[in-house]
Amino acid sequence: MRRSWIKHALICTVITFVPLGASAQEKPLAVVASFSILGDFAQEVGGARVEVTTLVGPDGDAHVYEPRPADAIALARADVVLVNGLLFEGFLSRLVEASGTETRIVAVTDGVDILEDPAGWHYHFIGEAAIFHAEPNDPHAWQSVANAKIYVENIAAAFCAADAEGCTTYEANAQAAAIPADRRVVVVAHNAFRYFERDYGIAFLSPQGVSTEAEASAADVAGLIRDIRARHAGAVFAENIADPRLVEQIAAEAGLRLGGTLYSDALSPRPVAPRRPIWR
Repeated sequence: MRRSWIKHALICTVITFVPLGASAQEKPLAVVASFSILGDFAQEVGGARVEVTTLVGPDGDAHVYEPRPADAIALARADVVLVNGLLFEGFLSRLVEASGTETRIVAVTDGVDILEDPAGWHYHFIGEAAIFHAEPNDPHAWQSVANAKIYVENIAAAFCAADAEGCTTYEANAQAAAIPADRRVVVVAHNAFRYFERDYGIAFLSPQGVSTEAEASAADVAGLIRDIRARHAGAVFAENIADPRLVEQIAAEAGLRLGGTLYSDALSPRPVAPRRPIWR
């Protein structure tokens, strides 16, 4: 089974869609999604009426992704381009300019309830130049189920605008959702789960901020371990986009077991179907 979003190791919220079949359609919508979670939403909403290209694929980190020439070509040919926005895709403006696309870029966070990020800034380097990025908002808004529903509604609206004949299908797919939940205190690699924390009472402790570009200091790690002990955290989880060595160290020093892998900013790859034996 494909591990979608952050389901599997923790709880976490799973949105399960049942895509409806497509009516006769000469050519599917060419959809570009900036990263794998949006790609998953887009495929479930669009079903057979869309062909989705995902720029930052499974286990990829959109915070630090460097676009390829093929990405510019995909944008240039797209009927719909879906992005998170809120400066999540730092590569986006460069890619849009390089592609020359005239397709409207749809930020699926339009209308969601956004958390401010008190540590919302970082530097990164392009060549030898240090570039400052202010990030006043936490971009991981899909971790709130209420926000995720708005993501899906925005995707359906974008598809309806590009393909009016399929609108009934898109809207029906967007309404098919079932949501389980749970509560606990856990440790993760970076602070990607604040929306979950706000909406569902789950406490997430992490050594890094909302972006994986920021490195945790020894003081950060020491303070985190004190918090883990004070708040009786139950488990430490790695993330699929991050090197697990830091959280392994934290787990060892806090006397906790590593509980598995969470899927924070990217999905897992699709499993390879086993080959059938050839009988003679």
